Amino acid sequence: MPGPDTRIVELRVAGLVGTSGESLLDSVATVDVAGDGLGRVVRPADRLRRPAPGPVLSALGRSIPRTLEGYLWSGMTSGGAAKATWALLFPFSLANVAFWMLPPVPPGSRFAAFLGALCRGLLRIAALLLTMLLVSQLSATALDLIATQCLAPGSGCIPSAPSWLRESSLLRVTIGVLPLFVIILVLHRISSANWKVHAPDGVRRFGPLRLRTDPDTPGLRVMHTVAALASVALPLAGGPLRVPDAPFDIVVWICALALVLASILTVTIGTDAGPLARRSLFSFAVLVVVVAAIRALPLPSGGHRLPGTDPTVEGLGAAQVVVTVLFAVTLIPAALLARRTWKDQPRRLRPWAGGWAAAPVLALAGLLGGGFGAGLAGVARKLAGTDGLRLPDTYRLITVLWGGGLVLAVVLGVVGFAVAVPLRRRRRGVPAIVELMELDEKQEADAASAWARSAWERRHLHHLALTVALAMAAGGIALLVVRFGFRLDPGWFEPLSAIGVFALAALAAGLLRVVYTAAKSPQRSRHLGALADLVCFWPRAAHPTVPPCYALKVVPELASRVKDHLAEPNTRVVLSGYNVGSLLAVLAASRLAGELPDEDLERVGLLTAGSPLQWGYQRAFPALLPPESLAALFGDLDGRWRALCRGTDIFGGGVTTWRHQVTSGKLLGDGYLPEGGVGALAAEPDPHGVLVLGGDHWLPDPLRAPTGRHRWAPGVLKQRDYLVDPEWDNAVAMAAGLARPGKPSKRWGEQGALFGDFPTVR
Repeated sequence: MPGPDTRIVELRVAGLVGTSGESLLDSVATVDVAGDGLGRVVRPADRLRRPAPGPVLSALGRSIPRTLEGYLWSGMTSGGAAKATWALLFPFSLANVAFWMLPPVPPGSRFAAFLGALCRGLLRIAALLLTMLLVSQLSATALDLIATQCLAPGSGCIPSAPSWLRESSLLRVTIGVLPLFVIILVLHRISSANWKVHAPDGVRRFGPLRLRTDPDTPGLRVMHTVAALASVALPLAGGPLRVPDAPFDIVVWICALALVLASILTVTIGTDAGPLARRSLFSFAVLVVVVAAIRALPLPSGGHRLPGTDPTVEGLGAAQVVVTVLFAVTLIPAALLARRTWKDQPRRLRPWAGGWAAAPVLALAGLLGGGFGAGLAGVARKLAGTDGLRLPDTYRLITVLWGGGLVLAVVLGVVGFAVAVPLRRRRRGVPAIVELMELDEKQEADAASAWARSAWERRHLHHLALTVALAMAAGGIALLVVRFGFRLDPGWFEPLSAIGVFALAALAAGLLRVVYTAAKSPQRSRHLGALADLVCFWPRAAHPTVPPCYALKVVPELASRVKDHLAEPNTRVVLSGYNVGSLLAVLAASRLAGELPDEDLERVGLLTAGSPLQWGYQRAFPALLPPESLAALFGDLDGRWRALCRGTDIFGGGVTTWRHQVTSGKLLGDGYLPEGGVGALAAEPDPHGVLVLGGDHWLPDPLRAPTGRHRWAPGVLKQRDYLVDPEWDNAVAMAAGLARPGKPSKRWGEQGALFGDFPTVR
């Protein structure tokens, strides 16, 4: 029961990439009070840079002391040139994200469990082939384009190269192989990097939601490194489909293929043979590359190419296509069998594409990986300063495909944002919920326009992405048939290829810029920034060569910090998260729900603002965030999960309620109940225009009028500045258990005469 010494600790979790401590805590200055530099815990600071108390909170008819803290994690995903290079691993990250998008396996169904295991195995094979494809493309650039063609005797490429270098095949092959060794070593080091967690271990119980790690990651990491080395040896040995003539060369060729087959079998089964076997296999793969490089001497000259380059690149590309198609076909019955777990859910809670969305995401990862490799080779040829250098024929097809994909995306975007959104605004007019929250016609018109755009994006942006990915996958197959089946080379290939090179360069440069400059300009490129945070959110499962998962560090450290504050018996802790930070706060609250005794859990609350949990993550990752687990968490917290929502926010919408409709001046809907389960709910606007429906607080945007007690922000705020709304403090009080929406007054036992009745807020 709240007594005279009751205080609240509000622990805010940063959301979008590059959030600063000042913007997170709405303070002019902050100071670190805990953390290790990557995960920073900050508080507001006074002029002497000492931790200062936060603003008091009005509750229980008096002022409750509040301590503000913020957890900053953006240093794990952005800032600096080293982390900027992680953007080039985006194709690998997409393949890893696809693993977490797989549909859940219904309990008791052996066939569904078999299909789930088969999908995971095919996905890991596709991820392995993606690594091999990228390394083989880099080999084509370094070994074929540079070492064999550009540095050949008599070549006009790179005039400053000395003649003694051109005459030595050993030096030329060394120049081609050494950068590949360095790149493979860097990829291996990235796959080995993990964030150190400063939190107690030994957790035995978990709440309704849990982010699991893969125990096979060390073996997966080595197999990708071995397969990458084999991708360097294969073009030197003549390619995967041509048997060499010399007996010793046949042995080298067989060893390279054996490394590939061993890697495929190991990642499919998901076993780890142990450190000694991993080191032995890695050493053997390095030896095979060195021997293959020596046996490839002397390198071709006179404008000839390395003969194994095209078969290796094209063979790996064809294998990638075949495995992706098999995965897409296998995923269909797996999604149909999993449908019984969500068929009773409302449409807005069902998985995207019926649980099949992982297939186009994997296809997009393959297209992007092939596109990055082809674009890099094209840039290298331009920098070489001569047009006589040749690349694999499939490179042009890839750039043509990306040119067509960019044109299609632009057309769909124009149709959506320039046509569909205005039509939606005109057809629906001012939504009834906007009329409940806003005061005058100007505010209603501004809000209605923003509602139309955000609603369209939340409902159809994934449709646009899936359509482009599927169209590009189908277009890739059609281009292969046109080029190699009918031997046609239409004239419109050239302009589309130029557009494709521009699209790939722009995407790579945009990702690099977002990650590098996020710490200085967090408000820029928010869509790409949110995408970068998305791919780094998930642990390594399908592909090991991805940035380390920040959630595995943030969640336990948040839970540990909450426990430290709960050690004081009069302290109540509210975990509040914005955007992606809301997901971290939800996972931390779920962890606490499984670890804490009931008397301590009663002093924990959760506040989310602008959260993409329901419309985005819950539908994209149905196995991790099922509605029944979220309902269980809402019940464990006894309704102390409050969610601030704006209909104008592109990234965030309702979190705990759905099926909204306005009837007789009331907002109706279904949602999670404090006692557990789901039920019908109703809400009326308060004097500030806020609608509290279950756990969701729908905020007017623009704000009705300045209160004189809070910072003011005019205009339509969309996803920005939730802190300026007075409802934030009200939601914190509810999350702390000091207020209840729509509940009758209660007295605090014998202390009721001193502290008053439990207030009715709504």
